[in-house]
Amino acid sequence: MATMKIKKGDMVKVIAGKDKDKEGKVISVNRKKNTLLVEGINMVTKHAKPSMQNQQGGIVHQEGPIDVSNVMYLHKGKATRVGFKMDGDKKVRFAKSTGEVID
Repeated sequence: MATMKIKKGDMVKVIAGKDKDKEGKVISVNRKKNTLLVEGINMVTKHAKPSMQNQQGGIVHQEGPIDVSNVMYLHKGKATRVGFKMDGDKKVRFAKSTGEVID
C-alpha cells in the first residue's frame, strides 16, 4: 500500500463529486479504505435513536467519507500535488508546485 499523502489537520480542496471546489480541514483519515472525513464536505443525514449523549435523537447531519483521490492538498491557497523527498536522513512531504517542504 502506498503512503498517504494527506494527513489529519491538512487543508484540502475537493476536485470531484457533488462538493467540487469546496475547501475544508481533514478531520480523520482511514488508511484501510483510502478515505477521509473533511469538515463540511459530503454532509449526510443520519437518523439517531435517543441515547445518553443525544437525549432528543432525531435527524443528525454529519460528514461522510470521501475518497482520497477526490481531494488535493492546499498549499498557500492553491491546490497542489504532494511528493516525498529525503531531507538529510528524514523523509518529508513537499508541494510539487513550489518545491517547498510542507512538514
